[in-house]
Amino acid sequence: MIDVAANPSDAVEKALDLFGNDILRLAYSYLKSREDAEDIVQDVLIRFMQSAKSFEEEEHVKAWLLRVAANLCKDRLKSASRQREAAIPEGYDVVDEKSVPQEEDETLQKVMALPDKYRSVIHLYYYEEYSIKEIADILEKKEATIRSLLKRGREKLANMIARENKMKGDDGHAERV
Repeated sequence: MIDVAANPSDAVEKALDLFGNDILRLAYSYLKSREDAEDIVQDVLIRFMQSAKSFEEEEHVKAWLLRVAANLCKDRLKSASRQREAAIPEGYDVVDEKSVPQEEDETLQKVMALPDKYRSVIHLYYYEEYSIKEIADILEKKEATIRSLLKRGREKLANMIARENKMKGDDGHAERV
């Protein structure tokens, strides 16, 4: 049991240890920016601390945190402030892109290229291993909608892979001798 009201700082620390990476991955799948995703993690944990809720199981905590993260990401994507570019203040070092390791595999890059509505469902289903019912609860949509989004997202991924293979000259069939 996680009781936020009894000891908020311990509850937040435990939630961060258990689910911080899950929240970060979900936020990154929406926002495509590590810095923005890290901001979302902080915002989610602040909301968690302010909630003063009591959770019976850790899975309920995870579902609550991911639902809040998804909603915050959607809000951030809609906000007008996201559309504006900010100048880098003096005194900040700019990181050379070549020094950042390329950790994403090709499949994840393809998933990230999907529209938000497909990307979040595919991320929760394949990367977080949630059931369709759990995803429906997290995203506050009907199960039939989630199944449909998952099917269409898979189709879009298959089309992306087929186009890429066609551009490479690979038709998916073995060469005949």
